[in-house]
Amino acid sequence: MSSVRVVHLAAAALLFTAVGSVVRSGVREPAVASAFTVVIALGELARIRLPGGREQAPIGAAVALAYALLGPLRGLPTTHGVLQAVVVTAAGMLLGSFGRRARRADALARRLLVVGFAATLFQPLYNSGALDRVPLSGPAYGAFLTGVAALTALCDATLGALLHRARTGLRFTAALEDELHSLLGIGSAIVATGMLISLLAGEVGLWALPVFCTPLLLAQASFRRAAAVRATTGQTIETLSRATEIAGYTPVGHARRVADTACALGRELGLGTRELALLEYAALMHDIGQLSLVEPVPDGATALLGQPEQQRIARLGSEVIQRTGVPRQVSRQVARLADPYRRPDGSHDRSLPLAARIIRVANAHDDLLTAALGRGLTGATARRAALEQLRRDTTAGYDPRVVELLAKGGGEPKTRVGSAARGRRGWMRS
Repeated sequence: MSSVRVVHLAAAALLFTAVGSVVRSGVREPAVASAFTVVIALGELARIRLPGGREQAPIGAAVALAYALLGPLRGLPTTHGVLQAVVVTAAGMLLGSFGRRARRADALARRLLVVGFAATLFQPLYNSGALDRVPLSGPAYGAFLTGVAALTALCDATLGALLHRARTGLRFTAALEDELHSLLGIGSAIVATGMLISLLAGEVGLWALPVFCTPLLLAQASFRRAAAVRATTGQTIETLSRATEIAGYTPVGHARRVADTACALGRELGLGTRELALLEYAALMHDIGQLSLVEPVPDGATALLGQPEQQRIARLGSEVIQRTGVPRQVSRQVARLADPYRRPDGSHDRSLPLAARIIRVANAHDDLLTAALGRGLTGATARRAALEQLRRDTTAGYDPRVVELLAKGGGEPKTRVGSAARGRRGWMRS
């Protein structure tokens, strides 16, 4: 059974149990529950797109967390408990996401399980009176909520990694790294806002909802503006990658094929979203140095050139990339992509970036495959000839691990890993 199915079934069981409990016992503090439901729904309407094409509703997530951690409200105790927190979260999400084309099932299942986890850590202790010995306005109570929120964030990251791995094929460790990285950005704002709402609601009541949701809404607006800038950067990279094709230096589609193969290999080798983004950018622009040549390379096949000429073109390309505002890592990867993996003494160059080794193999494979097709070979025969040539040349500089992964089909892109033109991979800082 896939991890996605397990998560969905667990969330469905939790929701079914919660709805049954609320129906039997009735809604406690209905006015409070309605207010949180409405704000969660409004938060779902104001979603933002995260790196990799994922979506997030920061306000909805923060308010749902706040309700799970809600203790006193304007000095009076609340009694809604764990299961009502789950029902309110589900109701708000379903109202706010009705008719949207996003993957609502994943988002709903993940949110319900996370809210249920947070409420389970907090509500039983609060409702049983175990927290009565802790001053509700003192630092100890805040420290307790911080601990619960931190554990909840780790739970959310783990669930997100499971779903992300199942949907994209990333290794779990790489997917978890991506999720933890997002906690440093919008994730930390969500957790902080949820905690503040739950704390301040004890003093000011439901006014805490609009007061502390407003800063998060402004943060979302800033995030969208930054995303627009990143999208422009992605479009610039995509355009530059086609310059060699338009000028007749490389075959049509060569840069895109190399990028897709490189990203498929990178995913198999455990690269995370950020590393895949850099890899895709470098692969798209790996031939930009050919624009400095007086005479085009036949068929743009740099893999068939001598080592010194390949390195010269790579260095020229790196110099061009440095002037485009693209992250510095991209220019460094392009500068090293023609450097041999194996030194003359037989040792391996450990300083050579993995991305450069991947792009070198992906580029050579496309060049050799094009050459084989030009000789009249077709389909699997041409691919086999290209792979055999790569294997023979591993002693000359290709990483044998990447070559063997490609031979096993690891470089076959099942779906396009990303599109710089849509700006989904341009989120990293230079």
